[in-house]
Amino acid sequence: MSITTSRFGTTKDGAEVTQYTITNKQGVSVSALDYGAVIVSLMTPDKNGKLSDIVLGFDDVAGYEVNGCFFGAFIGRHGNRIGQARFTLNGVTYQLEKNDGENNLHGGTPGYHQVMYQASTTDNSVTFSRLSPDMEQGYPGNLEIAMTYTLTDENELKIEYETKSDKDTLCNLTNHSYFNLKGHDGGSITDHKVWIKANGFTGTSDDLIPDGSIVDVTGTPMDFRTEKAISQDIEADYQPLILAGGYDHNYVLDKPEGKMEKVAEVSEDTSGRRMEVYTDLPGMQLYSGNFIEKEDGKGGVQYTKRTGLCLETQFFPNSVNVPSFTSCVLKAGETFRSTTVYKFI
Repeated sequence: MSITTSRFGTTKDGAEVTQYTITNKQGVSVSALDYGAVIVSLMTPDKNGKLSDIVLGFDDVAGYEVNGCFFGAFIGRHGNRIGQARFTLNGVTYQLEKNDGENNLHGGTPGYHQVMYQASTTDNSVTFSRLSPDMEQGYPGNLEIAMTYTLTDENELKIEYETKSDKDTLCNLTNHSYFNLKGHDGGSITDHKVWIKANGFTGTSDDLIPDGSIVDVTGTPMDFRTEKAISQDIEADYQPLILAGGYDHNYVLDKPEGKMEKVAEVSEDTSGRRMEVYTDLPGMQLYSGNFIEKEDGKGGVQYTKRTGLCLETQFFPNSVNVPSFTSCVLKAGETFRSTTVYKFI
C-alpha cells in the first residue's frame, strides 16, 4: 500500500492544488484533490486484469472550478434538495440559496466541492478537513469537517465523515462520483445492471421535492430488488421517471436505521466489473446522469447524457421539512459519524 502526492494545478485565486493517490497491492488506486476533496480518478481492473479509470472528471483545476454536474464532488452542508430553499430550526427560519428553481440543491455557494481543505495522510488514507463557518451557505453553526478516503487491499473505497458543530445545524453529506464500469470513456451506462435493497422510494412533487410519501416499488419501473439493466425501464411511461428525465430518485433502504449493510450492486458484462455499495445511512439517490450535456472530460472525452451513474448515500432529501423522515439535524456539541463503502470485485 502506498500514497503519493503530485501537483495538480492552481486555482483562479492562486491556491496550489495537490493530488493524493492511494494505491493498493492489486494496483487499484484512487486519486483525490485538496481542492473540494473531489475524487478525480479511480483505477480498477476489468475481467482481464486491465486497469481503467471508472469515474468521470476533468484533467485540470479549471474544470473542477466550474463542475456544474458535480463530478467526483464532496457535497455538503446538505446534499440533494430542500424545498423552497428554506427550513426552520429551533423556531428560526433560514433562507438558503435558490439554485434549483425555487429550491436548494447540494448546499449552495460556496459548494463544499469548490473550497480548499487541509490534508493529512496514512499509508492507505487521506483525510480532508476544514471549518465551515457559521452561516456559510446560510446554515447555522461553525461545522468542523473531517472526511477520509481509505483504500483497502480488498479493493474497498471507504468514505468516512466526521463533523461537529457549535450550534444545532443540518448535516447531510454525500459523494457525487459518476461511475461507468466500462471506463470513464465507455459511453452510455444504460447497459449497467443494478440491484438496490429498497422496497420504496420517496414520492415527490413535480419539482422533485419529497412530499413525505413513500411509494412502493412493486410493479413499477422503480423496482431494482431483482437485478436489471437500467435500460429495461428507464423510458417507461411512468410519471416519476418522466418528471426526472430518467432515474433521479431517493431509495428508502431496507435495513435497520444506522446499521451498516450492503444496499446496492452494479455490474457491467463487457468489462466484467462489479461494484457493491455499503452504508449506514437511510437513503440512496440513484441518478442516471440525465442532465449531463456536452462536458469536456478527461483525455479529450466528451461526456453526454447517461454516460455516468451516481449512487449517493444520504439522509432523505427535504427531510428537515418532513417530520416523518429521519432527521439530519446535528445537535450542538454532538459528533456526527457515517461511513459509505464502494467495493470493487
